[in-house]
Amino acid sequence: MAKPSDVKQRDWRFWLTLAGFAFIAFFFLWQEHRAHLLGALPWLFVLACPLMHVFMHGGHGHGGPTSHGQSNSERKEGRDE
Repeated sequence: MAKPSDVKQRDWRFWLTLAGFAFIAFFFLWQEHRAHLLGALPWLFVLACPLMHVFMHGGHGHGGPTSHGQSNSERKEGRDE
């Protein structure tokens, strides 16, 4: 049976090896496909605008059925009761 320290050492080696292979893979992908990746970058910014609107719109207070026509203090008082 393996000791806990042996298991930790094997885990450390596994992650180091995986990181090394990932770095090598990223390097070669970047070298071969740099023009494609950088060419798509402006479109990613354009796509980010509607995605941010959809996912971050909840912070504007557009969520409750009682939110229209009430001030912030009135809404807070209604939640406490």
